[in-house]
Amino acid sequence: MKHIVLLGDSIFDNAAYVSGGPDVVKQLRERLPKGWQATLRAVDGSVTSGVKAQLHRLPPDATHLVISVGGNDALGQSGILDQGARSVAEALNGLAAIREQFGRSYRAMLEPVLALGLPTAVCTIYDACYPEPQRQRLVVTALTLFNDCITREAFARGLPLIDLRLICDQKEDYANPIEPSVRGGEKIAAAITRLVTEHDFSRRRAEVFSRA
Repeated sequence: MKHIVLLGDSIFDNAAYVSGGPDVVKQLRERLPKGWQATLRAVDGSVTSGVKAQLHRLPPDATHLVISVGGNDALGQSGILDQGARSVAEALNGLAAIREQFGRSYRAMLEPVLALGLPTAVCTIYDACYPEPQRQRLVVTALTLFNDCITREAFARGLPLIDLRLICDQKEDYANPIEPSVRGGEKIAAAITRLVTEHDFSRRRAEVFSRA
């Protein structure tokens, strides 16, 4: 019997945003093969450094880990989008510093996770859904820096990757600009199910899951 554990932030821990509808873990449980289990250990508001504490609460029979984290790290740095700069070089230098800091934090998060030796998958940060076109454009552009760190680590370590940018690609997938709706959660749960039932973790080869 397989036991999937969800780690990270409110991409998985989204019950507070779906107005009594099914959250991601409930929808995942409904989709998994008979006899499989799913447990939520992700915590709304968590950043990459918070995943380590979630590992202390893993079920003893956990067989697979799926991590979606980084959006709150990006949110914490979003003030840079409203800052001025005297040159393109100055603006890029500020973004580069944020990218480097996040890369270090994401690598540090992965180390204790992978040390457990369990099949593990990671997720990109989705594009979000801001109503203002200019804000959305800036957010999507800035998130490429964070997602570059995530995809590099996944590919370098042979981890399967769920690309949430391509899965939550409609306005209806969002309960608000940054949280998944019931529909978005359904698509995320479907992608996780597909990954854990189809991916061959024994090969230790990266594979991208870009649809449910």
